[in-house]
Amino acid sequence: MTEKVFADTNVVIYAESRHAKNSSAAVAILEVSPVISTQVVNETISVLTRKHGFALTDANQVALSLLDLCEVVPVDVQTVREAIRLGERYRLSIWDSLIVAAALLSDCETLYSEDMQDGQVFDERLKIVNPFK
Repeated sequence: MTEKVFADTNVVIYAESRHAKNSSAAVAILEVSPVISTQVVNETISVLTRKHGFALTDANQVALSLLDLCEVVPVDVQTVREAIRLGERYRLSIWDSLIVAAALLSDCETLYSEDMQDGQVFDERLKIVNPFK
């Protein structure tokens, strides 16, 4: 059985960027069809259009590709409740808490993100890995 991994929004953004080193690492992660949440899909559209100058139709195409490529889990009431618990326990922003909660509820062992502390472990079962370090 292969390890379940979760990809944060920054992985998707780097996969779409021209930053060669980070882009190739991000593409490699996406090629294993990681778990992502609906939050990642929505943030991708927002970041690509607002910060990277993508036309909305192009950003939407990236999002649709993610829906086909990845295992997409919803941010639902259970996820929000878990995020609140995690945020209080680990002092995370609500946005990071939602990502961690979705990864934990999906039984992922690794969360690829540059936004959280590399090597940190949540609930003794989810490790943060910064693939761009």
